[in-house]
Amino acid sequence: MNFAKLASLMIAGGVLCGTAQAQQLSGTLQKIKDTGVITLGVRESSIPFNYNLGGVRQVGYSYDINMKIVEAVKDQLKLPNLQVKEIPITSQNRITLLQNGTIDIECGSTTNNLERQKQVSFSNSIFIIGTRFMTKKDSGIKDWADLKGKNVATTAGTTSERLLRKMNDEQKLGMNIISTKDHGQSFLTLESGRAVAFMMDDALLYGERAKARNPADWVVMGKPQSRESYGCMLRKDDAPFKKVADTVIAGLMKSGEINNMYTKWFMQPVPPKGLNLDFPLSDDMKALIKNPNDKALD
Repeated sequence: MNFAKLASLMIAGGVLCGTAQAQQLSGTLQKIKDTGVITLGVRESSIPFNYNLGGVRQVGYSYDINMKIVEAVKDQLKLPNLQVKEIPITSQNRITLLQNGTIDIECGSTTNNLERQKQVSFSNSIFIIGTRFMTKKDSGIKDWADLKGKNVATTAGTTSERLLRKMNDEQKLGMNIISTKDHGQSFLTLESGRAVAFMMDDALLYGERAKARNPADWVVMGKPQSRESYGCMLRKDDAPFKKVADTVIAGLMKSGEINNMYTKWFMQPVPPKGLNLDFPLSDDMKALIKNPNDKALD
């Protein structure tokens, strides 16, 4: 084979290799590569998962996991100067903003369930919770039947809102359900006396209690109405980006690093008030860490 022919084949091979590499990128990863920006959907008050600290920066357990995913994206795309953009979202608009491309990923306190899987995809689970309610320590309210005919707050667009409305209808409890835009407002509705209870995921209730004026005044009660798994929310049918997120989360669990992150946010003082949620690792969480997966629990 002469040199000219060999050189021609090498060039052709290089072109084909480059084309194959380009074809490997698609969906969100391609969007990030093209723009040099990854856009995160962030929550204002999902303590201790993803919340804004004094209008200055985002912090939290889920946020820390999200930043690990961002680092993996930087490495895979060879973009060390990747710009990270953060857009505040709510429970009501998070799915729409993901679907229309406004945000690329949301790691907060979003439940992975079969209904949502019709619209979006989820990473490996990052947390498992139960849905309960918070009430004043001296309210005399111990379980769901005690809420009959009373004002109960919850956050709009959440699985807790759906469960609460279903329970109200099926058990004919006659509750007046007050739906607010975020968890902070739901707790304010409770704290101000406009509601006697606030239904939400137990970990989030502990988070709201930690920032109360007098945390000891509030207790989390009631038989859990569901077990739910949180995952990072991704656009549907975007396997390459999901693989990045899944690999990061599984790696955190297999290395044991997730235990340190859990201790930081659930067993030690957290900002802004330096209060301890004192929320021990559950058996469900221990099982998840041993076997990372993206299964919905409903």
